[in-house]
Amino acid sequence: MFAKLPVFLRVPLACLLLFVSTVCHVLPLFVVTGLRLVVPLASLRRSIGAVLVWIAESWLGFNGWLFGAFTRTRWQVEGIEDLGRRENYLVVCNHQSWVDIPALQKIFNRRIPFMRFFLKSELIWVPLLGPAWWALDFPFMKRHSRQQLEARPELRGKDREATRRACEKFRHLPVSIMNFTEGTRFTQAKHDAQKSPYTHLLRPKAGGVAFVIDAMGDAIRQVLDVTIVYPGGPSTMMDMIAGRIREIRIHVRRLPILPSLRGDYENDDAFRERFQAWVNQLWAEKDARIATMLAKPL
Repeated sequence: MFAKLPVFLRVPLACLLLFVSTVCHVLPLFVVTGLRLVVPLASLRRSIGAVLVWIAESWLGFNGWLFGAFTRTRWQVEGIEDLGRRENYLVVCNHQSWVDIPALQKIFNRRIPFMRFFLKSELIWVPLLGPAWWALDFPFMKRHSRQQLEARPELRGKDREATRRACEKFRHLPVSIMNFTEGTRFTQAKHDAQKSPYTHLLRPKAGGVAFVIDAMGDAIRQVLDVTIVYPGGPSTMMDMIAGRIREIRIHVRRLPILPSLRGDYENDDAFRERFQAWVNQLWAEKDARIATMLAKPL
């Protein structure tokens, strides 16, 4: 609709609409959150939580419409048929770009339960967005460097405790938990520094996935294994807004969480080795899939 506008008009207009949409959704989000804080009955708080999710999904829906209206980006998406909003999912994905998040929100919005991410604690200070994520029960994690852990050993395990607290809350509401298993965005420099055995991926971090599966118990039974690629190369959010991303390719497959994938990752050496082997195999298959996805002509 607006994709034919010259870029000097299209980009400012898209940014303005994104800002207006954010304000128009975040302000009622804060009002409803305040109401939830003072309501004494747990059943009413759950109902108010559903209203918060409805507001958030409206926000994501508008953003998805905006990206479609202002860009000519082609979307090739496989595997999102027959997903359900009554089923909880653990979503694992490779991490290529900041565009990954709005891209995943666009394809999954209203198809699966509202996705929550584990966020760095510093992000709570992002104007408007940080408090909105908090209101929507996004868990904030305080990450510690190796030097900090060596200086203060009592900090070890704090991230796992935070994961368990968040998952305990998630057990009682429809949820999709998002995990970028590499822990950071892919760059060639990071790939080389890690000596990654994969061509297109960094080494996966199995611990976070294992902790979520264990903490959620039977409340979560399926993994959505998502692979995302940008055939035109690494992209930024401004590339997305400016319509410079020609195509986004996403592949989704559902995997059952078998009993063998549940266990004590921290204390059971045999289980930890078995789980790491499962994740490494997942990543080897994903690496081969990326090569196939990238080989298709634009």
